[in-house]
Amino acid sequence: MKKSTVKYTAASAVALGAGVLLALAPAVAASAHVSASATSSAAGSYTVVTFSVPHGCAGSPTTQVRIDLPESVPAVTPTVNPNWTVEKTVEQLAEPLEDAHGNVIAERVASVTYTTAGAGLPDGYRDTFELSLRLPTGEAGDVVEFPVFQTCVDGTAEWIGDDVPAVVLTAAVAGDGHGHGATEDDHADEGHADAAAGSGTTGEDVLARVFGLGGLVVGAIGVVLAVLSRRGART
Repeated sequence: MKKSTVKYTAASAVALGAGVLLALAPAVAASAHVSASATSSAAGSYTVVTFSVPHGCAGSPTTQVRIDLPESVPAVTPTVNPNWTVEKTVEQLAEPLEDAHGNVIAERVASVTYTTAGAGLPDGYRDTFELSLRLPTGEAGDVVEFPVFQTCVDGTAEWIGDDVPAVVLTAAVAGDGHGHGATEDDHADEGHADAAAGSGTTGEDVLARVFGLGGLVVGAIGVVLAVLSRRGART
């Protein structure tokens, strides 16, 4: 099985025991891959993919994480992480694409890079990076790969090939093109849903007001009849 490539440089030669531990460090690091998990894996659905970075490079803190996007995912909305700055790299498409709404797309987000805002993520500590996006249409079992390149204070790690973080598509869900992502289209649908809910509430309010007005009328008639009855009795 192909292992992730981990490059690092040792500052100096140390005692034999420390050297043995240093030799074992890459194997330990490779056992805990950078992974990807999605809130929805249905083909064509909107989802939030979470990338988990559980370690550094052979003991060295992580300072940058770059996530490459496949051409089948032209747009993405990164989640802000307070410990990192985030930047999207955009490239022009050789041939414009058309999205699900018929809009022509002339460029795509090629990668998203998170760079530490401090000293970096220490080895042995975990952090996550979330991307909101729409999965490509396809068949169940298709694999959508997101190569990740990890840069550390001392060394790098490339999560590609057999170790690449990926989402395996499941069958598309009829009538559900959004999954659980937080994209512009989702917010638009939420707006329509809120409008529909508002219309239902307005109808209930009108009905309540009609019944309330009817109750007032009946009450007023009762008061009038009571007054007339008293007058008649006195006469």
